[in-house]
Amino acid sequence: MIRSMTGYGRGEAFLYERKFVVEVKSVNHRYHDLSIKMPKILNAFEDKIRKIISQSISRGKIDVYINFQSFSKKDLKIVFNETLADAYVEQLNLISKKYNCENYSILEHILNFDGVLNAENSVTDESLSEVWETLELALQNAVKQSIVMRETEGLALKNDILTKSNLIYELTEQIKQKYPDVIDEYRQKLETKVKEALESTIFDENRILTEVTLFADRVCVDEELTRLFSHISQLNEILENGGIIGRKLDFLIQEFNREVNTIGSKSNDVFITKRVVDLKSEIEKIREQVQNIE
Repeated sequence: MIRSMTGYGRGEAFLYERKFVVEVKSVNHRYHDLSIKMPKILNAFEDKIRKIISQSISRGKIDVYINFQSFSKKDLKIVFNETLADAYVEQLNLISKKYNCENYSILEHILNFDGVLNAENSVTDESLSEVWETLELALQNAVKQSIVMRETEGLALKNDILTKSNLIYELTEQIKQKYPDVIDEYRQKLETKVKEALESTIFDENRILTEVTLFADRVCVDEELTRLFSHISQLNEILENGGIIGRKLDFLIQEFNREVNTIGSKSNDVFITKRVVDLKSEIEKIREQVQNIE
C-alpha cells in the first residue's frame, strides 16, 4: 500500500477517570520530523509516544497534540505556598496593629489571596500505568485514522501517476517509431543538396552513406529510449509493490529527466522535439506527486 505524507487523525479515550484527546497531523517533508505538544506532567511518556509514531509513520512533518483532563483524586495535588502565606500574615499583622483591628481571621484572609493554595495536576508513580494505558489508547486511535487518510490519498496518487506513466510510454513509443524516418529524411535532403550543387544526377553514393552514417550516430537515441522504457517498467513495478517508496521514486524521476533531456539535445526533428516537451511536462507532474509519497 502506498501512503501519502498528508494525513490527519483524532483519537479519544476515557479510562480511570482520565480523558485524553490526541490529534496527529502530517504533511510532506524530506525527512521524519516529529513535534509533540502536551502538558509537562506527561513528559515521562515522550519516548513511548515517539516510538509509536515512528513505528507507524516513517516520513513527513508530524505534529502531535495531546489534551489531558483528569477527574481522579490521585492526580490532584494541593500545593501550599508557605513563604507567600508568611509574607501575607506579616503584612496583615502590621495592618492590624496600625489600625487596632484585633478581631479578624488570618486564615480567612490568606486563603483568599492568589497563590497561597494551588491545585495542580500530577502523575504519581502509582498511577503511571493507568495514565499510559489511557493515553496509548487515544494515541493509537489517532495514528490509525491518520494512516487510513494517508493510504486513501496514496491510492489516488498511485492511480494518477500510473495514468501519466502510460502517457509517457505512448510518447516514448512515438519517438521510437519516428526515429528511423528522421534518418531517411536526412538522407533524402542530403541527396537533393548534392544533386543541386553538382547540377547532375551523378554523385558519390559512398559519400552520401558516410554522411548519413555520421548523422545517424549523432542523433542516435536507441540507448536513451531503451533506458526510458526500462524506467517506465520500474516505475509501474514500484507503484504496484507499494511500501515506503518516496525516496526511490524521487531518484527514478531524476533518471527519467536525464534520458529525456539527452533525447531532446540530440533531436533536430520537430515531431520528436514536441514529444520531448510533452514528456518533460508529464515527468514534472509526476515529480510533484512523488514529493508527497512516504
